Parts: sequence; structure tokens; C-alpha cells
Amino acid sequence: MASARHLISLTDLTDDQLRGIVARGVAFASGARANTLDGAVAGVYFRRTSTRTRTAFTAGALRLGAQTVTFGPGDLQTNTGETSEDTGRVLAGMLDLLVARTADATAELRTWAGTGDMSVINAMSAEEHPTQGLTDLTTLQEHFGRVDGLRLLYVGEGNNSAAALALALTRFPGTELELRTPPGYGLAPGILATAAEQAARSGAQVAERHHMRELAADLDAVYTTRWQTTGTSKPTADWREVFAPFQVTPALWETSPKAVFLHDLPAHRGEEVTAEVLDGPASIAFTQATHKLHSAMAVLEWCWAGDR
Repeated sequence: MASARHLISLTDLTDDQLRGIVARGVAFASGARANTLDGAVAGVYFRRTSTRTRTAFTAGALRLGAQTVTFGPGDLQTNTGETSEDTGRVLAGMLDLLVARTADATAELRTWAGTGDMSVINAMSAEEHPTQGLTDLTTLQEHFGRVDGLRLLYVGEGNNSAAALALALTRFPGTELELRTPPGYGLAPGILATAAEQAARSGAQVAERHHMRELAADLDAVYTTRWQTTGTSKPTADWREVFAPFQVTPALWETSPKAVFLHDLPAHRGEEVTAEVLDGPASIAFTQATHKLHSAMAVLEWCWAGDR
């Protein structure tokens, strides 16, 4: 059997691989059909809640011809003392692919990826949400016909979705990403440094500021995520006061009237975004959610293809 391909972090992909997965996602969004996972068995393991990602990967695997085995947070013997390493070794002997949302350290996924010929897909870890980043790129490519040169404003916590967006977008020449994050809630320094290095190589731009003054005009997209990220808690009791100035409101469209609105969902109307924006004409957030299926199919196909 060929060596397995994994998607643990977007930084594991070459530029060509990244563009290829996005292009395949757009093809699936346009109605492409395939049976490329025929004969494969995919495990879908979610320790944390999920509506879109879990459904996307389960439905995507089935649409591509695979069979699925699903595990909830209480289903594996890790709950009775078995080590994560032993669990991964056993699963690798039975599954062809494992889609896992842990909300814990990415290192655990890399341990599983080294146990055999099972492809491991990071459906969200504490540090990064790479399949969300691919969904975002697929959405932008499908909507604008390009990613190169787009100008995005990200507003909110520098969480794992923001990390994936920064690691994804800075691979594309001419893109501009400005992150406005509350003080103390920015991107992890390592993530921001990697994004800056990628931007320097590709000719993109990335910057992070901790206020909402002097925003750029003529943006192509405004992006936010919910303030209460899955699997995390805020270290201070007054965090809502810190986040309040970073709510996405219609005022952001005064200087960028053509910008679309993105959100990784679920959304809390009245917190990170007003209902007027989320449900308004600029919002493509629910189209973005549908593209989770298309990008999931592209990821599954890419991982299963390997060197076969």
C-alpha cells in the first residue's frame, strides 16, 4: 500500500497541493461527481460538538463511495485508560482514513499519523482548523473566481479558525489580510510569524492590530467567528467588555460597500455579529457552510489518492 497522506496543518501542503485541493473543492461545488473513495473505510472521531464539519466529512466520504465508522467523545477506550498512542495504532490497522476533531494539541494527531497507513485529517485542534481554512479558500475562489489579490478584514479572537485563515491566505500573491483582535486575544505568536514569513515569500501582506480604528476601505470580505470558541474558555471574567468593540456591524460596509461577509458558524447574533449583517445581502456565510462539504470531499480524495 502507498504511504498515507495526512492533513494536519496547512503548512504541511505545498503551494501546488493547496491550490489543487481548493480547485477540486470548487469543482465539487460546481457539480463534479466521483467515486474515488470506493472501498475505503473512514473513521469520523469527534470529541467536541460539530454540526458542519462532522456532517461534511461523513456525507463527503459517503458521496465518494467510502464507508464510515463514527465515534463520539465517550466511545473509545481512551476514556478507560488506554493511551492515545495505543488507540491510534489499533485504528490504523482497521481504517484507511481518520477524520478527528480533538480541540487538543495537534501533536496527538501527528502521533496517530505515524502509526501506520491510515491518513489522518485534522478536523480541528487547539492550534489550527485547517479544513476551515480550505473551506474559506474554496468559498473565495468560487465567489470571486480568484484568491490572489483579495483584501480581507478579520475581526475577533485569534482562534484556530483565524490561524487557519492566516496560514491559508498568505500563500496567495497580492492578498492582504488585516486581523483586528481584542487585546490579549491575538493570534499565537508562532502562527503570526509563520504567516508573515509566507507573506514575504508570496508577495502577500498580513498585519494584526488590537483596536478598530483606521480600518482599510474597499475590502473584498469581512470575516468573523463566534467569541466563544469550541473547547476553550476565556481567562478573565470581563472578556465580553474587551470583545464588545469588535462586533461586526453594518458600519463596516460604509467604506467597503461591495464586501461580502464570512463566518465559520455557528453564529451568535448580537454578539460577534449583528443579525442585520449575518442575514443581510452581503452575507455568504451559509454558502460558505455548504462549501465545507465540497472542501471535505476534496481533502478526503487528496488524502486517499496518496501515491496510488
